[in-house]
Order: sequence, then structure tokens, then C-alpha cells
Amino acid sequence: MTELRRLPLETWGRHWLGRIQTWADRAAWSRYGFEFLMFGIKQGWACLFGGLLLGLILGTFLLWPEGAPIARYDFLVLGAVAIQAAMLAFRLETWAEARVIFLFHLAGTVMELFKTAHGSWIYPEPSLLRIGDVPLFSGFMYAAVGSYIARVQRIFHIRVRRFPPLWALWGLAAAVYVNFFAHHWLPDVRLALFAASALMFGAGSFSFMADRTPRRMPLLLGYGLVALFIWFAENLGTFARAWTYPDQDAVWRMVSLDKLGSWYLLMLVSVALVAIVRPPQREA
Repeated sequence: MTELRRLPLETWGRHWLGRIQTWADRAAWSRYGFEFLMFGIKQGWACLFGGLLLGLILGTFLLWPEGAPIARYDFLVLGAVAIQAAMLAFRLETWAEARVIFLFHLAGTVMELFKTAHGSWIYPEPSLLRIGDVPLFSGFMYAAVGSYIARVQRIFHIRVRRFPPLWALWGLAAAVYVNFFAHHWLPDVRLALFAASALMFGAGSFSFMADRTPRRMPLLLGYGLVALFIWFAENLGTFARAWTYPDQDAVWRMVSLDKLGSWYLLMLVSVALVAIVRPPQREA
């Protein structure tokens, strides 16, 4: 039994979209329009975990009742666990993808403990379900990135070309992760890490299937676009006071574009962690 056949809701969705596809095939403009529609639907499906969690963060910020019996952050923890359980129960996510989320939760929580201790950002609301100054829902925000990276490979049938050896990818990811900590005492080597990633991925590309026609994109462009959309989500998260940076304490302002580079580097860590349980599929 194939992996896709074990995801019945996705199979049902494909059947429903197939009826629209039949209609769209009548003209060139509608075929391209349907492909664009499929690209958006598949992207939304790939980031289902992150999208639901972000919706929960925004919804509780706007509608959380005063005097609620539990803290908002604690509700977010329970909500994130419920989303994860439901995705597994309804086979919207595979167990391999769930293992990626667990790895990201561990790596993200460790980073959160360190960064909040050094004042890089804060969680301004009280809660019980936390470790030190870090509410437990924060690890799920990192896990959402890993969930997307794992799911998008399956949903878009991604195949890579000229992808670096996995040992090189893991070495770069380890250097990136260490630099997130070490730059508080040692020189920040992120420029060297950017250069290393350009050398490793600059010649690479990947093919993907939004509809039935394979499309191709350079790896660096794809990674950059993912980092950009994570930055957009971070702006929404800080607006909803899921966490705040020091310059947002008195009044909210957009997150600095400098963070875009940080998300790009963290996204490389995401790719490396996903590769542990789901190595990139190379073109024949």
C-alpha cells in the first residue's frame, strides 16, 4: 500500500478536484488557472499544522475572554497537542512526519531556553505549562516548519537535482545551530554560513508537480521563499503577542528584515532534520 493511499482525506480531495480539472481542460487559460489553484491548495495543505497553530494564536489573541479558567499560553499548548493528535488520527500526517515534529520540538525548545535567558525575545503572558521562561507551545512553532518541509516533499512529489551529500548538509546545519548560540560570545559567522549554503545549493534545483506538468525551481530560490513566508508568519505571531522582541514591548512594529536571514538559516536546519527521516528524493 502506498503512502498516499493511507491518507483517505487527501484521496477524497483529489477526487473532488479531479472533477474541476476535467472542466478546466477545455481551454488553455483555465488549465493554467487550475494549476495555479492547485499550487495554492497544495501549499496550504502542506503547511496545515502551522496554519492551524497560527490561526489558534490569532484567534485567542482576538477572542480570549478575560478571567478565563486557564492561561492563554496553556490553552495554546493543549490546542497544539490536539492538532497533532487529530492530524495523526485522521491520517493527515504520517508517523514519519510526526517524528520530524518531535525532533524540531526538542531542538526548538533548547534554543528557546537559551535565547530567552539572554533576552533575545520574551513571552509576556503568564502560564503554568512552561520550562523556565518558555511556554511549551513554543516548540510546536518550530515543529510547524519541520512539518511543512516534510509534507511539501510528499504533496508536490519533489525530486532534487545536484543536491549536496547528506553528510555535508548535516555538517552545515550543525554549524548553523551552534552559531545561534555561540554568536553571543564569539564572532557571528552567519555571512560565512550564507556563503557555504550558496556553494552547496547554488547549482541545485528541484522539480515539483502542482498539477500534471513538472515545474522546476532553483533550490536557493525555493529556500528563500520559504524563509520569507516564515517571516510573514512571525510578524503575525508577534502581533498576536505569542512572543515579542525587545523593540516591540511598548508598541508592536514589524519584525526586522534581519530576521529573514535567521529564518533562512533555521530553514536549512529544518531541511537537515527532515532528511534524517525523509531523505530528499533525487531525480533518476
